Order: sequence, then structure tokens, then C-alpha cells
Amino acid sequence: MATYRAVAFTLAVELSSIRSPKDLKPLSYPELDELAGEIRDFVVQAVSETGGHLGSNLGAVELTLALHRVFDSPTDAILWDTGHQAYIHKIVTGRQEDFTRLRQSGGLSGYPNRAESEHDWIENSHASTVLSYAYGLAVARDAGQNSHRHVVAVIGDGSMTGGMAYEALNNLGHSKRRVIIVLNDNGRSYAPTISNLTETRPLELDRSPRGDQPTLPERLTEKLAQAYTSIRMNPVYVRRQRRFEHFVREIPVVGEQAERGVEAFKAAVREFLQPPSFFEALGVRYIGPIDGHNIADVEFALHNAEALSAEGPIVVHVLTQKGRGYSPAEHDDEKHLHDAPVFDPSVGPPKAVPTGYTQAFAEAVVKEAEADPRLVAITAAMPGPTGLIPFEARFPDRFFDVGIAEQHAVTAAAGMAMGGLRPVVAVYSTFLSRAWDQVVYDVALHRLPVVFCLDRAGITGDDGPSHHGIYDMALLCKVPGMRVLAPSSAQDLQQMLHDAISLADDGPVMIRYPKGAARQVSEHEVGVGLHARCVRRGTTDLCVLAVGKMVAAAERAADALAAEGINATVWDVRSCTPLDPDMLDDAARHGVVITLEDGIREGGVGMSIADALSNRCTPGSAQPYVEVLGVPTDFLAQAKPDVILRQIGLDAEGIASTARRLLVR
Repeated sequence: MATYRAVAFTLAVELSSIRSPKDLKPLSYPELDELAGEIRDFVVQAVSETGGHLGSNLGAVELTLALHRVFDSPTDAILWDTGHQAYIHKIVTGRQEDFTRLRQSGGLSGYPNRAESEHDWIENSHASTVLSYAYGLAVARDAGQNSHRHVVAVIGDGSMTGGMAYEALNNLGHSKRRVIIVLNDNGRSYAPTISNLTETRPLELDRSPRGDQPTLPERLTEKLAQAYTSIRMNPVYVRRQRRFEHFVREIPVVGEQAERGVEAFKAAVREFLQPPSFFEALGVRYIGPIDGHNIADVEFALHNAEALSAEGPIVVHVLTQKGRGYSPAEHDDEKHLHDAPVFDPSVGPPKAVPTGYTQAFAEAVVKEAEADPRLVAITAAMPGPTGLIPFEARFPDRFFDVGIAEQHAVTAAAGMAMGGLRPVVAVYSTFLSRAWDQVVYDVALHRLPVVFCLDRAGITGDDGPSHHGIYDMALLCKVPGMRVLAPSSAQDLQQMLHDAISLADDGPVMIRYPKGAARQVSEHEVGVGLHARCVRRGTTDLCVLAVGKMVAAAERAADALAAEGINATVWDVRSCTPLDPDMLDDAARHGVVITLEDGIREGGVGMSIADALSNRCTPGSAQPYVEVLGVPTDFLAQAKPDVILRQIGLDAEGIASTARRLLVR
């Protein structure tokens, strides 16, 4: 197996000659194998300098090369689900030099991007959506838009656990649309994939840690499975099979029973030699599994799928190894270096551990579970990034990873709550929006005691517009009975989780906190319950009401203003809904009020505060002027969070500048 070779960030002759997919077609298989090694070195070096998704791309090298040799992109639409596995696709479509600015401001996106290349059809960084895109493109093709186009949907890296994928799969099978589905099965999402569809893997790709050799029956079964797969990929066999089925069906008197007998025999063979015939039960033809690191085998399977797709959708099940060819990734038991920060490529990145607010949550949820046996934790394929690995180790029977299935996670939590448990659902802010209906109607409508802990809330940075967690407050503050809390320090987060377990007696609670370092404060700087906290007392000229992460920026702005003789009152809002009436009463006594939030401005917490202050004013009384600062209604491109916050006026300098302007007014 290839290992990382330390190289300078310059392109080797072979790799630098690949400017488009057409350049791959003349290469021999030995040349392709050498190119695959060079690509892996290139990707490791690039990600080590900028950070990014590593393991997923190292496992998809040969598969990507085969796809671009068999199909004619962009005429043929190659669609990537979980777009973080598309780095190799970007390399072979002419974007090699751009990797020096991968995930940087103004640089190469970490996901497919329609503005970058005609080869990028969808900007897909959330999982399980690609089959729906594929169905829609197939409908458009069949309506006469481009009758020669193949639609190829690459799904995997755990995304087949998402419910939307099954909805589309069912629709594809029913409609018989010509779509080629490539299931890139690496047995993982971020963590090991939670799915029975990926349980059956060839022995050479799934050897136990002891290195046990397969038994004779196991070797025989594997050979039979490979032979059966080869037969079923042969279009000649398929045509003859169809003629035989027609012949059996037309046998007088017993034709119908004979046809059912043939189908039963075929199903029994499939059940014994291959993964469960789930796909074919939905009307989607299945071939595989194929060794995804053997380019010749993958190309053979894709060419046959191309021919067989004339009869309807077909799945090519490809087995790959996440992190292949780079020892630190292969030996990372948690995530196979799914993603990585900047690191030294000769030794690999340090072991990922929770930090900041995630670490504070990790410690707090274990502490609360030790005190309350009702507490259970649920996540959607991300136990490590949400800080739940210590909880899983301490309470394995009370930990539930449901795969990339946020809708299921939320309604399952509702069922657990109905049964007397106290579920804590830990997901990224941007991913909870996938379960909006379930939050509102399965949890809140029933006033169930579910606690939602949303990591990566606010501006997240390098992963771009799909990963900013900016909608949670505007959405969830409108849900009847929902309590929305935002901590400004690690200690405040831990207090909020403690309080939420009791607050949940009256219905759901949401705690949202940002990516990155967390402020550390003394016990006297921590709030309690649904109360806001007055951080500093100033004159009645200016009052700043800050949410979560914005409290630190508000304090720095207040320090700068104090040096100019402007003494501002600063409140830590803490409870975004319900709003603390004492905080509102105090703010109403000021001439100017500024609200700060790292969520969407329109319909956000600040506008709720402005409405509440307006309703507090009596006829003839002075009404404060309220300026609402938040994230604009726009798709914000990738950049470091501090850079984005500065650009939209949510840093200390921007806040102080706004205050000066309003006070002059």
C-alpha cells in the first residue's frame, strides 16, 4: 500500500499534464496507478497547508479517475453527494494550482462550486441529496433537454443513511429513470457508518485487527460472489435473462407460477452471495461489490452499468478505504482523518480532541448524566465533533448515533422523552435545519423534554455558506414553548445545560454555541436560568445587548468607548426567548440601544428585542432608538470567522463605530 512521500508543493510532470478529464483517457493502468499515488501525495501536502477534508478524498482517488475516464463530463453530469469527497474531481478538472488557496478567502471552495467550473453541477455539502438532484436532471434530460446525457450520482461516505436518499431511491426505481448510482462504501461517515447496507465488505478490505486468514468456506463464498457479480454485469446475460423470463411467463397453465419460482431462486442466490437485495426490491438494479481501488475493475463495472442503465436506474456498489495511502489516516480509529487542521505531513495531524465550547459541553453532559439516570445523548454521525465520545465511553447504553439522519434523530428523541427519558440531541446548528418539521411538530407541539445542543452556531468560516449556523435563533425563537439559550463562556454553557434538564419539564430547550475557543470566566460571571446578566453598568446614553459570542466583542467595544468618555451599559442576553423582562426594563431607560447577534438579522433576536422595547413605551414617554446588528441575508463566502465578522461590522471596532454614529445622531 502506498505511503506518503514528502514532496514540495510543485506538480510532478504526470500530474501537471492533467488539465482536463480528456487527459486521463490515453493513460495505461500502470500509469494510472502511479498517477493515483502522486495525487495522494498532492492532496496530503495541500491539506496540510490549509486544512480540509483528507480521509474522504484519499479513499476516492481511483474511483474518481475511473469515473472521468468512462463518462464525458460535463456533458455527462457527475454529481457528488457529501461534496467534501470531490477534491480529486477538482484536480482532474483543471484546478490543481488553486489548491494553494483551498478553503481560503477568495480561494478554492472545499466543496463543488458552480462558479468554479462547468464540471461542478451542484454545490452540495450536506448529505443524502444527490439522488434527488439526479432524478430531476434525468427528468429534464428525458424531456428533450439532452437525450445523450448520462446522469451519474456518487453517494457514500455515510450519506446513504439519510432518509432523503431512500425517498429518491424509491422514486427512481418506480419511475425507471436512467440514472447510474455509484455507492462509494467506505464503511464510514464521520464516524463508522450506522447502516446494515454497508455490513457486507470483501475480506481483503475488512480484515480483523488480528490479521485472521479467511476460512476455506469464506474464500469459496467470496469467489462465488465475485463470479456472480461479473455475470450480472454482463449485458448479454441480461438480454438472455429477459428472453428466458418471457419464455417462462408464456408457458401454458403454469407460466405465472414458474416465473415466480425463477425469481425466488434468483433472490435466494442474491441473499447468500451478496448484500441484501434492498435496492432491487425498490426497482433499482444492483451490481457489486467492486474493489474501488482497482481502476480496471471499476471501469468495467461502470461501462456495463452504462449499458444496463437503458433499463432503468442501477447501483454500482464500490468498496473503498477511507484515508487510503496515508498511514496517519489509515490508523485513525475515530474518523480516518475525515478532516484535518494545518499539520506536518511527515507525521500527520495531532489526535483530534474537543476544545472550547465543545469541550465544555463534553464535560457537562457527562456530569449531568451521572446525576440524572434519565439523561441520554443522541447524535447524527458526529460523536467526535459534538464532544460525545467521552459520554459514549462512560454510558455506552445511553448513547445513540443514528447516522446522517437528523430528522430521525429528533423524532426518536421525542419518543424517548415520551417514555420518560431526558434526551440531549447534539448536532451542528446548520444540520438541525434539516429537521425543522420534526422540531416543531414532533417535539415542541407535544411540549416534550428534549434538550438541543447546537455546536458550530454562528459564523463558522472555512466551510463556506452551507455550514454557517446563522438561522437557528431566528427559526427556533418562533417555536411556541421553545427556550433558546446562548452562552458567552464555557462556564455559562455548563450552567445552561444543568438548568436545561429542569427547564425541560415544561418543554424543549435549545442551547447554541460557536466553534472555536471559549471564554473562561469566574463563578461570579455566570448567569442562571432564563435570566440575562448585566456585564457592566454605564450611563443611560447607550445600552448594548449582546448574544452569546458577541458579548466578548461588546466588552471590547465598551472598553474602547470608555477611553473616549462614553460609558456603555452591556448586557449578556443569555435567554433569547423568553427575553428577560428586567433586561428589557433597563434597556428601555437608555437613549440608544444596540443589539448584537451572530445569527441572521432579519427576524432574529434583535428584532424581537426592538419589538419588546417598543411595546414597553407608554404614550408620551421617550422611546430608545434601537439599532439591530446581525448577519445579513446573504450567502457568506468562506473566510476565517473573525474576518467575516469584521466585514459585516460585528467586531469590536465595528460595534464602537456604530455606537459613535448613533450617539452623534
